[in-house]
Amino acid sequence: RMAARRALKAVLVDLSGTLHVEDSAVPGAQEALKRQLRSAPVTIRFVTNTTKECKRDLLERLTKLGFDIAENEIFTSLTAARNLLEQKQVRPLLLVDDKALPDFTGIATDDPNAVVVGLAPEHFHYQMMNRAFRLILDGAPLIAIHKARYFKKKDGLALGPGPFVAGLEYATDTKATVVGKPEKTFFLEALRGTDCVPEEAVMIGDDCRDDVGGAQNAGMRGILVRTGKYRLADEDKINPAPYLTCENFPEAVEHILERLL
Repeated sequence: RMAARRALKAVLVDLSGTLHVEDSAVPGAQEALKRQLRSAPVTIRFVTNTTKECKRDLLERLTKLGFDIAENEIFTSLTAARNLLEQKQVRPLLLVDDKALPDFTGIATDDPNAVVVGLAPEHFHYQMMNRAFRLILDGAPLIAIHKARYFKKKDGLALGPGPFVAGLEYATDTKATVVGKPEKTFFLEALRGTDCVPEEAVMIGDDCRDDVGGAQNAGMRGILVRTGKYRLADEDKINPAPYLTCENFPEAVEHILERLL
């Protein structure tokens, strides 16, 4: 099956847990990106489910860490969520971090008739969840920016939005529309404008299900890195297994340059 693969044209890279954890870069990641991957004949896209901050703040954080990344190379689940809201022409109750709000500028939120859930610890309290619950019971669609179970912080693993989305689904007997990874549409959207088909792309990430499993379901190859939220034996959680498991991003880049080009 691998023999029928096309030549590699695009590399999709996860951000949190793969290139950095909060304000610390993964050792060697800046160099691997700048000196090695940038010199390869591939299109690079940075794809992230992060909903903690808007794209502008995210770019600023990465630049401060020494990463050479352009804004148009970043595709976030916030962008995907905004696109969906515009298509559906709904007014969302936005359960997202205040720092993510700039990415929804211009979207009407008065008298909401949809519920959007991202990572928003300060909104995950009874009154707000109950408000969302009642809107959904009244027919408002439930849109999950993503359903990650947990993510990596400096002080350990932390609950993601997934458990809260699942709670609303359970209480209202509905299914959320998920826009971020691991949804196939997210990966295809990320490739839009790159002139590549999924078979010509590889995804590097620390989340076995969302990054690697999602990418492989979309037709790409997936490389799992043992940094960020990675836990022992994560690679056994998906079928088919990851195309490759590496110690870190620099090792993944090395493999791409040596074996895939």
